[in-house]
Amino acid sequence: MPPVLDQRAAPAAAAPRPAPPRRRTRVLALPEARWALAALVLFLVALPLDLLGAPAWLWAPLYAAVYVTGGWEPGREGVRALGHRTLDVDLLMVVAALGAAALGQVLDGALLIVIFATSGALEAVATARTADSVRGLLDLAPATATRLLPGGSEETVPAEELKAGDVILVRPGERVGADGRVVDGASDVDQATVTGEPLPVVKEAGDEVFAGTVNGTGALRVRVERDPADSVIARIVRMVEEASGTKAPTQLFIEKVEQRYSIGMVVATLAVFAIPMAFGSAPESALLRAMTFMIVASPCAVVLSTMPPLLSAIANAGRHGVLAKSAVVMERLGQVDAVALDKTGTLTEGTPRVTDIRPLDGSGLTGDALLALAAAAERPSEHPLARAVVDAAREHRLPLAEALDFASAPGRGVSAGVDGHVVQVGSPARLLTPAAGPASEVVAELEDAGRTAVLVLCDGAPAGVIGLADRPRPDAAATVAALTALTGRSPVLLTGDNARAAKHLAGQVGITDVRAGLLPQDKVAAVRQWDSEGRRVLVIGDGVNDAPALAAAHTGIAMGEAGSDLALETADAVVVRDELAAVPAAVSLSRTARRLVVQNLVIAGVFIATLVACDLVASLPLPLGVAGHEGSTVIVGLNGLRLLREAAWRTPVRGGATRAGAPAAPTALRKPGRPGAR
Repeated sequence: MPPVLDQRAAPAAAAPRPAPPRRRTRVLALPEARWALAALVLFLVALPLDLLGAPAWLWAPLYAAVYVTGGWEPGREGVRALGHRTLDVDLLMVVAALGAAALGQVLDGALLIVIFATSGALEAVATARTADSVRGLLDLAPATATRLLPGGSEETVPAEELKAGDVILVRPGERVGADGRVVDGASDVDQATVTGEPLPVVKEAGDEVFAGTVNGTGALRVRVERDPADSVIARIVRMVEEASGTKAPTQLFIEKVEQRYSIGMVVATLAVFAIPMAFGSAPESALLRAMTFMIVASPCAVVLSTMPPLLSAIANAGRHGVLAKSAVVMERLGQVDAVALDKTGTLTEGTPRVTDIRPLDGSGLTGDALLALAAAAERPSEHPLARAVVDAAREHRLPLAEALDFASAPGRGVSAGVDGHVVQVGSPARLLTPAAGPASEVVAELEDAGRTAVLVLCDGAPAGVIGLADRPRPDAAATVAALTALTGRSPVLLTGDNARAAKHLAGQVGITDVRAGLLPQDKVAAVRQWDSEGRRVLVIGDGVNDAPALAAAHTGIAMGEAGSDLALETADAVVVRDELAAVPAAVSLSRTARRLVVQNLVIAGVFIATLVACDLVASLPLPLGVAGHEGSTVIVGLNGLRLLREAAWRTPVRGGATRAGAPAAPTALRKPGRPGAR
């Protein structure tokens, strides 16, 4: 974070440009969603009729329609998989549902159909949303740009027609049309979408600018250095698409064995029917034994071994502000063994705040008087640092005098007449003279502590220095300690901000590995390097510049309150309330869910083995087989529902410990008016 306050009053006529419309696929535009909705509605209509004892002619056709509407998509995909010599579990579920219906278990089969149809629809919606957000990212770059012609005239052209060597004019408030270098002018540019820096950066002749970043209050002439197709924004889009496409297919634990289990069950069912027939058994008896075998050996209990714990964990996490987008995400979350965090908006609050008020000896000003003087001069400005100073004065309930003859210069600061004095507020590098010893010492002290220093001059003499910083979240240190305990290694800080600010924040929250000044592709490279070393990396971020790394990671979590659309859609999970301490709680909950999955698989396996043995060795009555099958299903389901309890959610507190349902402990606030204090 550079120690610069460069600002200029925005023209009164300048209105904020409307945000581009979001491109969003309607849910019902997806065929999977339409079929699933139809199956669910039909099931909800048929269920009460069945349970209340209505005539079969009322509910049977509705159940049949459930089988058709809900089983159409998974059945079709299963048939396609058979064409590739693969036995898909979806097809097996359809067959199992039809088998259950053939044996009179129509309700069970319909419920199985609805569950699988709904799961497929949710997956289709998540995929469409991600594609929408990637396409919408292109709206960050302006559609047109002002190109300067050799004769001094200008023309408005589509941004995609710009070529390397063209010179464009970027007016105040406009987005930069292409990646290039400033040839004339000075302004502050908000490039948070690319680098994640919390404050606008001064851009002067010779400085690089990026397409899609927002110009401040000065005009810039920029020489285009890259074609729009190769801009940083375009490369972010490509990186997100490539990372999403190359990530290994996410499979639930049970899906890893579905092929062998499915094939084995089908072969065994046929054998149970054919072998007794070969030895002279009656067809009806052999068929009944085979159907009983298919029921007791069907993977319903095995499937429910996985889903209730994971779905209960999803519900519990959602209740505490963490939205996991699927059961696959909840399972993968517990596998992570390395964590990478973004700085601005993730570990920090994302907005600068006044941390230090340091009146100089001989100025005759108190801390409140210095703050009121600076805030009065800053009030007409729209720069983020100016707003922070004014907000601090309002928090202290200080009266602000009227500012007269306000003026601003990019890279220097502001000046105004306040109570008969000429007050200047701005960059120490531009306002300090070599003879200003005490002021220089205070500035150096604040900057060494990771602050952005703002100098206040009164009638040309240094009156004081104000320090500002993007403060860490109150639960940042506890979260880092908890993640370290969970993964066995300290998290890594990946940021586009400068190294000094990054290292200072890392020292506050307990991070030792800091990588600063990174562009989006640098973050992706770091994640892929860890992946090649066998690590399962959890990336936590919030900005557009974090999206490629979120997509490339084993699991990505976005901070929801201030997160960009692309980050929210690309991430596997979202912290809706921006409570950073919820992340280690979610990881811990996922690991508990995985343990319950293993328990349920053991329970289901014992039931299946016992019932199958009884059916093969003796003659297991069909009602008893169905009861045993349903009993195992109920047991594993109830075991998974344990994760709905409040005690299953353990939030880290100060020192890295955890407690059920506890919010993170707030950090102490320092009082103003003393060195090093706010």
